[in-house]
Amino acid sequence: MKRLDGRVALITGAASGIGRASAILFAQEGAKVVACDRAEAVDETASMIKNAGGSALSVKMDASNEADVAAAVDRAVSEFGTLDALYANAGVSGGFRNFLELSAQDWMDVLSVNLIGVYLAIKHAARIMVPNKKGAIVCTASVAGIRSGAGGAPYSASKAGVISLTQTSANLLAGTGVRINAVSPGIIETGMTKPIFDRAKERGTEGKIGQLNPLKRYGHPEEIAHMALFLASDEASYVNGQAFPVDGGLSSSHPVAGRWG
Repeated sequence: MKRLDGRVALITGAASGIGRASAILFAQEGAKVVACDRAEAVDETASMIKNAGGSALSVKMDASNEADVAAAVDRAVSEFGTLDALYANAGVSGGFRNFLELSAQDWMDVLSVNLIGVYLAIKHAARIMVPNKKGAIVCTASVAGIRSGAGGAPYSASKAGVISLTQTSANLLAGTGVRINAVSPGIIETGMTKPIFDRAKERGTEGKIGQLNPLKRYGHPEEIAHMALFLASDEASYVNGQAFPVDGGLSSSHPVAGRWG
């Protein structure tokens, strides 16, 4: 039996990258997928799933807009009858502006999607899951939320918030049967990290991306999708309130210039 047979899963940020890879993998594992994103390419994600024989629909939504989030959850229930799994993955990088030049609006633009958006997804998924006394919620955090050095200040703070929100939510929903966990990716080749990869290609240093982690490489969206699938499945039935780095080992150490044998 496939790991998500008969389940309904809603995935935000599903137009590309980690979200698209997860939507496709969840569908391959038997889920009926509600692919959500504000980008038009989310329709392509749903089409890819349906063309492969899976069940999916696409929903245009802004992860930071509560009415949009509520409507997406309601659409999942009206189309497929329930909601069993949520992957709150939508996020923005916030760019690479100088720390002292950031405005309050720059911070709000990032926090509204990366942190408040995750809360809204949890809130509206939980109103379906709690009465059902079951459900699995996965959030995308980041190694940038663990310690400095992997992102700008607003982005890093937002992802630290996601880790805290994951822990807090798991305890506030104690006894409901709803599990909440997070994935903390390292450097992954996605649309969000494209500027990093483009600059490295221009300098001829693409091969050095990810060299600070023990695997000495960057990751791929599918590698994050597999962790999200595990956390959304019954295989993780006793896993709750945790944030798991998937980063080639980067967060296992403080980066250093050399290694000792």
